[in-house]
Parts: sequence; structure tokens; C-alpha cells
Amino acid sequence: ALDPGTDVLLFNGLLAHLVLTGKIDTDFIRDHTSGFDATAALACADAPSIARVAKGCGLAAADAQAFYDLFAAAERTVTVYSQGVNQSAHGTDKVNAIINCHLATGRIGKPGMGPFSVTGQPNAMGGREVGGLANQLAAHMDFADEANIDRVSRFWKAPDIARRGGLKAVDMFQAVADGRIKALWVM
Repeated sequence: ALDPGTDVLLFNGLLAHLVLTGKIDTDFIRDHTSGFDATAALACADAPSIARVAKGCGLAAADAQAFYDLFAAAERTVTVYSQGVNQSAHGTDKVNAIINCHLATGRIGKPGMGPFSVTGQPNAMGGREVGGLANQLAAHMDFADEANIDRVSRFWKAPDIARRGGLKAVDMFQAVADGRIKALWVM
């Protein structure tokens, strides 16, 4: 089994393996990514060999090699992950490492291909996609970009929408404790 906290190393090693063996989709990378060369260089520096990755992850080198070869040879790949990846101290790094491998191979946004985050709460992902969080617009768009606000306003046919993010849950309850929020209806 993979040692805890080594997911980024495992997937950086996969990206390095894909680059070094020429199993990347250069057309997709050119057309749909930016900064790939720098990302690939960082992955190769972090994971210069399968032996080093295997040792760092607590795996047999043959197992790491088999995983990398299987991913490289697959026509389609879906990488399913959940809270163990998403909600860890380095969750963003882990998810980025997974997504980078899909982008490098062009296995994203097509049937049977892509990273797939399975969230733990009922419809948590759906809530984020439609703008159910107070601190972001639908489809994970940021309030900081006026074009995002305009896009969501036009899509929802709602000319009067929030112009800035609201409070996250912890901040909201702190505002209640501080007296800045006088009433709160939790459903």
C-alpha cells in the first residue's frame, strides 16, 4: 500500500514517466494548457526515477512501474478520488498532480476520461457547480473578475446578483458570535 502523504510524489512520478517515455499528447498540451514545460520539469526533479518514487512511497519498484505502464498504455483513464485526497493538508497539490497527468495525456473532457472527485456529502459538488457557496459564483468562478459576475448574471437571467463573496461557514458563525449577524436561519 502507498505510504500516507506520498500521493503527490506518486503522481509527479507518473507525470515524469509519461514525459520521459514520450507518452504525452503534445497537441493537446499545446492547445489546452499553459506552463506545461515548467510543470514537467518540476515533476521530473521531484521524481527522477521510478526507484526513487517507489522508495519514497513505500512501494515495490515493480508495482510502481506496473502502475505507470498501465496508465501510459491505457486509451482512456478515469482517476476517481475522494475526501482522502481532497481534504488533506496538501489536497490541492494532490489534485493538481492527478489533473496534470490527465492534461499531459489529453485524457480529460472526453467520454471515459478525466479526474473524478467523489465528494462525501450529498450533492456537495452539485452545490458548488450551481453557486451554492457564499464565497464563489457558479462553476467555481471567482467574484474578483467582473466578467464572471456578468457571465453568471446573464446565464441565470438574474440582473441583480451578489457582487462580492459572502462568508464561509466558520466565518459566518464567528460573525454570529461577534454580533455582526443578528439572525441566522439554518436549513
